Amino acid sequence: MNVDLDFVSEYAGRHSALLTRRDVARALLAVPSGQALVAVPDLRRAMLAAGNPLSSAFWDSAKSTLTAIEAGVATVGDVQRWLESTGTEPILITRNYFVWPEEGERGPVAAELYERLVSHLEEHVTAGDIEPDLLVSGDADAREVYEGIQDRWLSTALPDGRVPSVAVGDELDEGLFATWDEEEAFALSELHRVLADLPEPSCPTADLAEAARRLRLLLAEPGYPGTVLKVCAGLDGEPLPESDVELWLMLAAGVASPVSDLQDDDEHQFWDLEGELSQEDAALAAICTIHHADWLAAVIALARRGPGVLASPERIARFVAESEDIDVEMDDPEDLETTEALFTSVTPLWERLGIVDDKAILTPLGWWGLPKALERAWSPE
Repeated sequence: MNVDLDFVSEYAGRHSALLTRRDVARALLAVPSGQALVAVPDLRRAMLAAGNPLSSAFWDSAKSTLTAIEAGVATVGDVQRWLESTGTEPILITRNYFVWPEEGERGPVAAELYERLVSHLEEHVTAGDIEPDLLVSGDADAREVYEGIQDRWLSTALPDGRVPSVAVGDELDEGLFATWDEEEAFALSELHRVLADLPEPSCPTADLAEAARRLRLLLAEPGYPGTVLKVCAGLDGEPLPESDVELWLMLAAGVASPVSDLQDDDEHQFWDLEGELSQEDAALAAICTIHHADWLAAVIALARRGPGVLASPERIARFVAESEDIDVEMDDPEDLETTEALFTSVTPLWERLGIVDDKAILTPLGWWGLPKALERAWSPE
């Protein structure tokens, strides 16, 4: 591949007279660094002949960055910062903590708005508001202006009414929700597949009634673990279900798949950004981190073994790692430790639900109810 002016123009989709520093930088980064280094002198002369010489500061920075890449000492951050110093490369993570998706992961909305921001920045470079030569030299004031322009554009409504940061975030959320729904649907089908070959336990009515009685008292009390159970089940001030079965399944399903997040009101505001995580924070964070496959492997293992099996966090981690029903990637010993640590926040809630006893032994209620709770948690309705 010949890295010449024609290549750069074709790569950028622009005539040579209109090429920007960003166009040239991206084209140089698209080929092996050694090849790009060799091409820089001829490319610089060709740009000069085309009436678009760019600047000495840019060409010096290109040589310096490509040399560092070739030597293996340039970090991803170094390269990104060099791209940003062209003045028209959007910052991946802004001062206001907006994060652009990676190039290959942008949806139609993000791709469109990204290019619109590039055009917006080009206008500011042309107007002299953004000074790339100062950016490449590390000038703090120039960087401040460059970042401020992007933050304002991202938070200002476009003529069509869209606020770029909100529009990109909404598209990302839609994609995440769709992926999550697909994972839940697959996990539910796998649960049904495996349970179809297992006997269905009968409901231990007396145990369920006693567990529901204790839970109603617990949910009336402030603090952990009642607060966590209510948040997971989406109980935000509504009356508790009269049915013991409905109450129990709602709470047990919420532990496997929380219905709601932390509330904003004072009663449920757990987060303390200045200090350590509270017990509620830690439990909710752990529960929300457990993968569908881990839940599936754990619950199926317990369903196969029945009441009396040890269901401690350590044992559950082993069930997940050794599952023959569900393919869970757990090649690193740290993965086992992580799974154990996450379920350390689950088993105390299971004990309050009567799924396990005070020695972490699976109960008849847990044997009957855990698969039903998981089914409820993953069902679309």
